[in-house]
Amino acid sequence: MTSPVSSRLSPDGGAVIIIDQTLLPGEEKYLTLETAGEMYEAIYTLRVRGAPALGVFAGYAMAALCKKSGLSGKALTDFAAKTAEYLSSSRPTAVNLSRMAYRMAEKAKSLEALPAARAAEALRLEAEAIFTEDAETCRAIGENGLTLIKDGFTVMTYCNAGPLATSKYGTALSPLMLGLERGMHFRAYCFETRPLLQGARLTAWELYNAGAEVNVVCDNMAASLMSEGLIDAVFVGCDRVAKNGDAANKIGTHGLAIIAKRFGVPFYVFCPSTTVDLKCKTGRDIVIENRPGEEIGSLYFEKPVTPRGVGFYNPSFDVTPAELISAIVTEKGVFRYPYDMERILDK
Repeated sequence: MTSPVSSRLSPDGGAVIIIDQTLLPGEEKYLTLETAGEMYEAIYTLRVRGAPALGVFAGYAMAALCKKSGLSGKALTDFAAKTAEYLSSSRPTAVNLSRMAYRMAEKAKSLEALPAARAAEALRLEAEAIFTEDAETCRAIGENGLTLIKDGFTVMTYCNAGPLATSKYGTALSPLMLGLERGMHFRAYCFETRPLLQGARLTAWELYNAGAEVNVVCDNMAASLMSEGLIDAVFVGCDRVAKNGDAANKIGTHGLAIIAKRFGVPFYVFCPSTTVDLKCKTGRDIVIENRPGEEIGSLYFEKPVTPRGVGFYNPSFDVTPAELISAIVTEKGVFRYPYDMERILDK
């Protein structure tokens, strides 16, 4: 089974169609988003999620909204700039979202001399180019990642960095997906990834349907598994990489990296080069999104599991220091510590 594409333009180009990832794996439901408010809500509530997928979605959203606006010239430029700012504010940590939204805004600015219909078509083509570029990038990441593993490896995964989080193949899952296509065999231990359970719901679903042997485990089982020698490597994605190689990923990744270091298990971060943010010198400069406490206490439970009146602290990401990362894998290659991401981007 092939994972569905996370987002695409509607046939008339005036809306974005997504698969609602909050309902997977129990229900495959598609939503048609026509307004900026609906698109913002879909990003914020994680109906569409994953750093590269958010970049693709941003391209489609900008194209659809600009087309529906019917604007041209300076009015289109102003509309696109405001829309990019609005959509980018929905998830501040994932750099691909804002980068691709503003890429589309810059494209709109370059089209001021065109009538509305021609400008809308040019923006559609730009959005499709973002999708194609990401698919090619994911495949290249997978090819590079395959050099780090062998047939029969057991890989530990965290959160979701598969096809649903990208355009195709994934980032951290791309080597596994490509290997499985070629007849290789892998065992995966997928952490639940509290509180939103992306590992249990999405990664396990993707890998199982691709033919891997999948075990879902609780987030607090990492040290036990590694101490028993059951894990050959840890594969994670990320939402932003600082200039020095510090990487922001789903909350809990930092602790997993510490445990991997303790037991000598390679810890690999996979991402497209567009996830690197040279404006962030270190991980301390990365803005970490805080989310509602309901995600911890009640979202995936029939009844609340916490006492009424207690507070919640729910940061969505943490930052793994560069020295704990065995390698950062991008479409440009496999890079080892110490990292100079500016030099890596120049390759």
